[in-house]
Amino acid sequence: MAKEHKHTDRHSTRRSVLAAAGVGAATALAGCSGSGNSDEQTVRMRTSTSNTTAYGANQGLASAVNDQTDDLFVEAQTSQGTEANIGALQSEDAEMVYIQNWSAYDVQQGNDPYGQLNFDMVQIFHYYDLPWFFITNDSDLETLSDIGSGTNVSPTPEGSGTAPALEKALGYATDGYKRASVSYGSQGGAMNENQLDVGVGTLMNFSITPSWLQQIASEVDMKVLDVEDSTAQSWEDDERLLSQTVDTGQIENATTPGEVSAPTFAYNFVARNDLDYDTVYDFLTAMHEKKAELADYHGLLGTFESNDFWVKNMYDGVPFHPAAADFYKDELGVWNEDFERADEK
Repeated sequence: MAKEHKHTDRHSTRRSVLAAAGVGAATALAGCSGSGNSDEQTVRMRTSTSNTTAYGANQGLASAVNDQTDDLFVEAQTSQGTEANIGALQSEDAEMVYIQNWSAYDVQQGNDPYGQLNFDMVQIFHYYDLPWFFITNDSDLETLSDIGSGTNVSPTPEGSGTAPALEKALGYATDGYKRASVSYGSQGGAMNENQLDVGVGTLMNFSITPSWLQQIASEVDMKVLDVEDSTAQSWEDDERLLSQTVDTGQIENATTPGEVSAPTFAYNFVARNDLDYDTVYDFLTAMHEKKAELADYHGLLGTFESNDFWVKNMYDGVPFHPAAADFYKDELGVWNEDFERADEK
C-alpha cells in the first residue's frame, strides 16, 4: 500500500472537480486501462517501440509498482519516440513519458515541433543514460579528427532521435564526411562489405553492452575512436550537448582507448504540470519501496538502488513536479537547491 501523506484530502477533492469539469480527465479517471479496480489511479507510461530495452524495462517497472500498491495501476505502453510521447501528453493519452535531453531543450525553447504545447512540462525521475562513442574497423583511423570527406559515417540511422546530436558533435571534430545510414545491428556487416567506415556504439547506463554492439565486436576487428581534447572541450561548451566520460575498456573483443568523452543522452520521465500530486507521490513511493527488487524485474532497473540515481542528469530549466520535488527532499534526501520545484496546479 502506498504511503499516505498530507496532500491526500486536498488533492482528492481537486481530482473530483477536474473530472466533473472534463479537464485532466485522463489523470482523474480510475481503471480506464482495464485494471478492474475502480479505486485505482491509472498511470500510462510511454517509452519506445516494443523491441527496445526501454520498453522492456518499463514493463518491469510497471509490474514492480503494481505488485507494491493497490492504489495505482501502471501500464507500460509503446511509442514511436519522443515526438509521439510529447504528443501523448498534449492529448492526455499518457500520464508519464520518457524523452531525452536534446528534445527537452527543444520543448523548453519552444522549438518546432513543440511550439504550441498546451501544458508546462515537469520532470519526475531519471530513467537511464546512453553515452555514444564512434567505432570503426579501419586501421588508419585513430581519433574522430581522422575522419575525412571520403569517410562513410553512420552517426545512427537517419531519422533517429539521436542523429542530430551526434551529427552536431561530429562537426566539432571533422570538416566533412559521407553521411551513411545503417541500422545498429547491421553496422558490422556494412563494415565487412566496405560500405561503412565509422559507426556508433553505446553502453547503457555506462556499463551494459547492448547485444547489437556485442555482435559487431564478434563480426569485425572493432575499435573505439579516441576523442581529442579540443573536441571534448567543444562538446563541454555546447549547451545543447551533454558530454560525459565513459570507460569503453569494458567492451569485450574490442580495441579501445579506455575512457573517452561521449555525447550522452539522459532519458527522464516527464509529465504535464497538472498531473495529480498524490498520483506522482504514491508512484514514487511504491517504486522506491521495491528498489531492492527492481533488478529482478529487469536488469536495467538495478541502478535505482542508489537514491542519487533518481535525480541524475536532470534537465536544466525544466522544473520538477511538486510531488517529485517533495519526495526527493523529504523521503530520499537527494534534493539539490539548484533544482526548481514547479508550482502546484
